[in-house]
Amino acid sequence: MSGALPGPGLWKVRKDGHVLYVMATVSPLPKRMEWDSTGLESVVARSQQVLLPPSFTLDAGVGMFRGMLLVPSLLKARRNPDGATLQQMVSPDLYARWVPLKRRYLGNDRGVEQWRPIFAAQHLYEAAMDDSGLSREGVVDKAVRRMARRHDVELRAVNFELEIDDPKAVIREFQATTLADTECFEKTLSRIEGDLELMRQRANAWATGEVGALRSLSIENQYSTCIRAMTENGLARRLGIDDLRARLDAMWLAAAEETLAANASSLAMLPLSLVTAPDGYLARLEQKGYAVEAP
Repeated sequence: MSGALPGPGLWKVRKDGHVLYVMATVSPLPKRMEWDSTGLESVVARSQQVLLPPSFTLDAGVGMFRGMLLVPSLLKARRNPDGATLQQMVSPDLYARWVPLKRRYLGNDRGVEQWRPIFAAQHLYEAAMDDSGLSREGVVDKAVRRMARRHDVELRAVNFELEIDDPKAVIREFQATTLADTECFEKTLSRIEGDLELMRQRANAWATGEVGALRSLSIENQYSTCIRAMTENGLARRLGIDDLRARLDAMWLAAAEETLAANASSLAMLPLSLVTAPDGYLARLEQKGYAVEAP
């Protein structure tokens, strides 16, 4: 789908005459989508603050890396321990499912066969999205940041930053760490095998503002499983990030309450799953007494 499209309406969280507008985002979106953001820009223009989605940053002394799945790839730690191949790391059934998908989306890429399952799956997923005309780039995030700068509206980040004093030692430890990432690998394959058309439908529903369709086109996201593989191991516990998801949740909710209390009007961006889930952020705010209104 292409052409200028409106995107979804905004959720509203209210208390004491103040309102926090919430923009629900989805990924992936149509690669060539032209988004008509006029309505959202008017909300940004009259807001006092824009609350950004929760994020994770690692400072390894050699640059700042965003996202748990990105860090090891940038630090050259994608390979399996002891030179093991992908075929040796997963079951024969899973590898048999991998082979035709790899052939279709990655061609003769031999290097990926040395990667850990979690990173091989991520690489395959990104190639499949590109082939299907979908993009994981943060189109909405970039646009909202530009709007905020244009109207001189404060951007408030919710970011957990981890500093590593000895990145080389951590890389060595990670390279020797076995990850429980088979479930991540399997869920990613399943999503590519069966959910590509559903992802296209959901992306188009977002682009055309069909909130009802968005709710009905739920997709089991593999990312939570993959993030657990990265954070539920001995190294993650030693670095203090084994409870990363809970920390980010608490940080964002506290920031949202502060933003609402301090500003008559503000805007937040959140992944759709955190907006609509029964235990998502808006549900938790509603439990605390905030009024939540869906578009």
